[in-house]
Amino acid sequence: MTRATPGEPPPLRHGPLLGFTVGVTADRRRDELTALLRRNGATVVCAPALRIVPVGDDTLLHEATRACVAEPLDYVVATTGVGWRGWMSAAEGWGYGSRLIAACRAAVVVSRGPKAAGALRASGLREAYAPESETLDEVLAWLLARDLRGRRVAVQEHGAPLPNLAAALRDQGASVIPVPVYRWGPPEDPEALRRLAEQTARREIHALPFTSAPAIEAFLSAAESGGRRADVLDAMRHDVVPVCIGPVCARPLLAAGLPCPWPERGRLGSLVRTLTRELADRHRHEVNTPAGPLVLQGAAVLAPGTVLWLPPVPAAILRELAARPGTVLSRAELLRRVWGETGQRRPDAHAVEAAVARLRGALGPYAPLVRTVTKRGYQLVATP
Repeated sequence: MTRATPGEPPPLRHGPLLGFTVGVTADRRRDELTALLRRNGATVVCAPALRIVPVGDDTLLHEATRACVAEPLDYVVATTGVGWRGWMSAAEGWGYGSRLIAACRAAVVVSRGPKAAGALRASGLREAYAPESETLDEVLAWLLARDLRGRRVAVQEHGAPLPNLAAALRDQGASVIPVPVYRWGPPEDPEALRRLAEQTARREIHALPFTSAPAIEAFLSAAESGGRRADVLDAMRHDVVPVCIGPVCARPLLAAGLPCPWPERGRLGSLVRTLTRELADRHRHEVNTPAGPLVLQGAAVLAPGTVLWLPPVPAAILRELAARPGTVLSRAELLRRVWGETGQRRPDAHAVEAAVARLRGALGPYAPLVRTVTKRGYQLVATP
């Protein structure tokens, strides 16, 4: 059995993601997402693109909280559950807890989505409005439909300032109090993020689930700093499956011209299910052979009673053969398809022969299924 996939090897069970290597750029919910993926059999490469850091010594948050309790509020916008809970906890520590809750209860409270709404209700509050899309655009549209002249609006920020939202409210006459609970900072290990971008360019990563737009932007910036942005975008356009937790998260990819699926509900479980479905549709091949049924998914071959592990290039060759079982693919065709897929410089036909030899070595008793057709190329022997 050959193990060549980077990262921690998954357990030897036929989970739906067995054989697939998934890159995780999340920071705040990294452990939960990683556990879900590994439970489904995936190999996970963790490279947080950002880290959440508290506002420096909480001075800005403290001042914003004092402003919120100094005079009555008219509207309060909750953008994230973790941010809202962090704000309430900090206010309690400063002795403002009950006064802040009273100020919010006297105002109209708006929630960006169900997670923020859950945090509001845990604080004894009830949202007046929460858009189904979970986007700030709809929150803003709802607010702008009201008379905001002279109104005081507190906006709990979620990792980065929201200057466009604040400016739009101020243009309508509102007084806006930004509440910066936490913000994004650079990753603790930027080299790990650069390596993930390189692995993506080489097609050693099969999928990239994203949970925030800033993480996507940081990932693409890391690819650009390494001179691989174009290769990474090409990989994500054709071979590496990007999946986002929602439409707001997907905006940087859509802006780069990359189609990107997302689940109907912005939950990690739904994200993993969408990723699993997309990988199965694009990178899972079932073939009947004289030696029995084989399933190729990612770097794994699921054979009766065993799992065989393949290095990236031999896996790419077998994937091309399995997509056309019984069809002879020439060396030139494999060069074009496989070395174009892996993002590596295209070598000569001898590299195909060497890679096929490595493939046969990894397949062990199933090696005869990869047949050489003299002067024509290679085929995967299959039965109807």
